[in-house]
Parts: sequence; C-alpha cells; structure tokens
Amino acid sequence: MAAALAAQRLAKRYGRIQALHGIDLEVGEGELVGLLGPNGAGKSTLVKIACGLVRPTAGKAWIYGAPAGSAKARSALGYLAEFFRFPGWMTANELLVLHQQLAGSDGGAEERARLLELVALTDARPVEEMSKGMQQRLGIAQAFVGTPKMVLLDEPTSALDPVGRRTVRLLLEEVRARGVSVLLNSHLLSEVELVCDRVVILLGGKVVAEGATHELAHPRGVEIETEKGAQLFPGAKRDDAPRLVAELVAAGRQVYGVRVLSSTLEEVYLEAVHGETD
Repeated sequence: MAAALAAQRLAKRYGRIQALHGIDLEVGEGELVGLLGPNGAGKSTLVKIACGLVRPTAGKAWIYGAPAGSAKARSALGYLAEFFRFPGWMTANELLVLHQQLAGSDGGAEERARLLELVALTDARPVEEMSKGMQQRLGIAQAFVGTPKMVLLDEPTSALDPVGRRTVRLLLEEVRARGVSVLLNSHLLSEVELVCDRVVILLGGKVVAEGATHELAHPRGVEIETEKGAQLFPGAKRDDAPRLVAELVAAGRQVYGVRVLSSTLEEVYLEAVHGETD
C-alpha cells in the first residue's frame, strides 16, 4: 500500500535561498509524525508542497500514490495553515458549511456537529468575536471536514491554552485510531512528545534526525530513591536497575522508587540542531 505521504529527493529554491535540499520522507497510514525544526528549516515549505500550494524545484511528493497537488491527492487531504483567516461575519457552523461545499463533503449537519464537539466549540458567535484560541480550534475542525485520510497541521496549537492543547491531543489520538495519518508541524516539543509516533527534525532544509522519540533518546542513568534520598547511577541502563536494587537491599537500604532516565525530546532536538534558535 502507498504511503500516506511520500517525498523523494524533494528540493525547493526561492531565488538564492535553498529551502529544501533533496529530502526523503514518509508518513505511513495511521501514523502521526511530528515535523520539527527552527524557523527557516523548511517545514512549512514541505507542508505546502504536499498540499500542492508550492511546486518543488526538484524531486516529487505523493499523497497515497497520487502526485501532490493533483485532484486525487487534494481529495485525500485536510490542511490547516499556520497563518489563516476566516470571514469574520461567519459562525463556526456557517464556516464548516462553506468548507463542506469546497471539499465536496456530504456529511451535512451531523459532520459539523461532531467536529465542533470534538474541538469543544459549540457556541454560535461569529468568528470576529471569537478568541484566538477558539479560532484555532475552528481551524482544526475545518481541516477534518470530509473525513480526509491525511491531515497536514501547521502549528495547530500555537494559540491554545493547556486545556485547548489537551483537546487537540485527544482529537489527534482519536483520528489516528481511525487510521487517519497526520503530519504535525509544531514548536511545542512537549505536545509532540506526548502524541506523535515518530519525529522528523529539519535543519537548513535537510533531515538531521528521524525516528521514534525513545529511539532518538540517550540513556541518562538510573535514579533510585531510598530512605537517604535519591541516588543517581550515571552510567547505568534499564537492564542494570534490578541488580542495583538488589545490591541496595542487600546492604540494608529501603528502596522506594526507581527511575530509568533518558534524554527528553527537547534535549534530542537541541542536540540535532546544534543550539540553533528561532
């Protein structure tokens, strides 16, 4: 079966600026992939090529085997841009009606009600009276109109409070369970770490790290809590924990807890981008 999103030797040049340097990337069916990198790394360019909004200078991209930008590829996609604007006079329901018409969705009122409930947005105020966070949740709802098989989300939680981010996280987990693939471009590493199956880190238009967060993480030792407090064993790994506990118990110590430490996604990210800042 074709990948939900496949990019092969994808390159993009804007004048003298090389935004992408021949990258290869895949998102599998039902996979939730986090796209990370500092500003200017090429993340939004990649997303826009996948949507068909930008043409690559070289290489190709496909959505479920169809060339990116083709009618077949677009029909399988949902998309939320990083910077979006909706007509201020429309209510959430009216906006979703419009996007149902644009997407050719026959989901009707049932689909609209389900999507608004999923993003916890049910009041009838117009867009211009909504908070930025409410507009962000509405944008996420429109990305799922027409039950797309692949969704591209560009900074979908940037304006959300912790409750809103949790709502979106639960939504992403639900759609992934239904087999929907998601490419999530985000600077919120804690959210990506919680919800994504795999991460791809871009720097200067190149993939500098890729894999599940636990695969990219480095061991940081084992911490064991005893009656004398927490004791760190820096060189120890997971397999060393039972032996360390047994030795402490044999020495008459009382063990209350064991933690196997590894690097966080933030540490993995900073190491991959060599301290680059946005």
